[in-house]
Formats: sequence, C-alpha cells, structure tokens
Amino acid sequence: MLTPFLAAGAPAGAPNFGFFEALQQGGAIAFTTLGILVIMSVGSFYILFTKLLEQQKIMNQAKRVRSTFWQSNSLREGAAKLDKNSAYRQIVDDGLAAQEQHGKLTDPVEAHDWLHGSLARSEAAINSKLGGGLAFLATVGATSPFVGLFGTVVGIYRALVKIGAAGQAAIGDVAGPVGEALIMTAIGLVVAVPAVLAYNWLQRRNKSISEDLSAFSNDVLGYLASNGAVRPAVARVAPATTAKPVTGTTTAGQAGGVPTAPRV
Repeated sequence: MLTPFLAAGAPAGAPNFGFFEALQQGGAIAFTTLGILVIMSVGSFYILFTKLLEQQKIMNQAKRVRSTFWQSNSLREGAAKLDKNSAYRQIVDDGLAAQEQHGKLTDPVEAHDWLHGSLARSEAAINSKLGGGLAFLATVGATSPFVGLFGTVVGIYRALVKIGAAGQAAIGDVAGPVGEALIMTAIGLVVAVPAVLAYNWLQRRNKSISEDLSAFSNDVLGYLASNGAVRPAVARVAPATTAKPVTGTTTAGQAGGVPTAPRV
C-alpha cells in the first residue's frame, strides 16, 4: 500500500522497485521481520478490542450497582441481583466469606484489619486481571520501530553489497533499493503508534474502574464493620405530588374565578 503511494510521483521510465522486490532483496531476514511486525500489529488490535469489551462490562456493572445494589436489605440480597461472574459480586462474596472466617480464627485479629485485607486482595486480583495484556502493548510500542529499523538496515546492507559487487552505479541504481528498504521503518512506526495509543487509553479506563472498585470496596467494608448500620446514601425518587386547585381567588383578567383567554 505504501509503495504505490510513494512512487506516484516517480518519472516515467524509472525502474520499478516494488515492496515485494525490496523483500526479495532483503531475503529471509526481511520476510521474518515483516512477519514479526504483522504478528505485533494483530496482537495489539486483538488485545485492544478484548480489553475494551471487558472494561465496558465492568462499567455496566457499576451502573447496576449504583442503581439497585444498596437499595437491598442485605449484602446477600444485593449480591443476588448482580451477575455471577461480576467483579462487584466477587468483592461482596469475598467480604462475606472474610466475615465468616474471622470467627474461626484462633489468633485474635481485629475484624477491621481482617476484612480490609481480604477486600484489598479481592480488589487487587480484579485490577491485575484488567491489566493483563497491557504489557504486550507497551512492548510493541517500544520495540516495533526498532524491529522495522532492523529490517531497513538489512535491506540497505544487501542493496549496497549488490551495488558494490556490480562496480560503479548511477544514483538511480542506489536510490531505488535504499528507498524501498526504508519502508520497513515506516511499517514499524505504523505498528507502534496504535499500540502506544491503545496502551494509554486502556490504562486511563482501568484507572477509572479501579477508583470505582475501591470506593465500592470501602462501602462494603463500612457495611460489614458496622453490621449494616453504615451504608452509602442512595438517591431515591421523591413521590409525585398533585397540585392543589386554587379556589376562592380572583386576579386581573379573571371574572368570578374563571380565567380568561390570553390576548395575542
């Protein structure tokens, strides 16, 4: 795709150096380098789309928690309203399990410390799962330009070796192979830029999700530590009120309490 675009302004009669011609000049090393870059690109987009779906699922769960969870009479009742594999369901289940386990401890431990540690471990496990695959994006963004540069160096080296073996060569014989070899660097940059953008975007979304999970975990801790006395305030819709009719009053523009039509 890049070769026809870059060669669009080439004068008529100039030698045709296509992308596959450049790969043939680079040999097996050039084909291997291109294959590595393609794998990096496909892997980056796969991680981007799968992590977006995973993050969106947790964000939808957060909306459900805010709307229905804390209106329940107990944590178990609220947990039953959440999805079985929900991240928020996992925090609630781990908190309830920690509360039951605290009574079985033979060594005295503060209930607050025990519950806080259990909820923190649950939250850390969720955040670790959300961060899976981001290291690959960071690696691709950092290394793919150098992989492409390696392919360029090999392509230029082989082109110069052939030119040197042929003896004195014109500038056209040098510019073509060298210019086509530089395409490998361009491919490396094309692979790196989306990976870096995806990494930063997913990291920002993970930070927002982590903040919501931390707030929810703190609310669960307060509920468990107070035996249900402390819970976050939930906005409830006020009941609708009907307007009372006004009787016995007469204003300007009204005759005997009957309003007159407004003048245009």
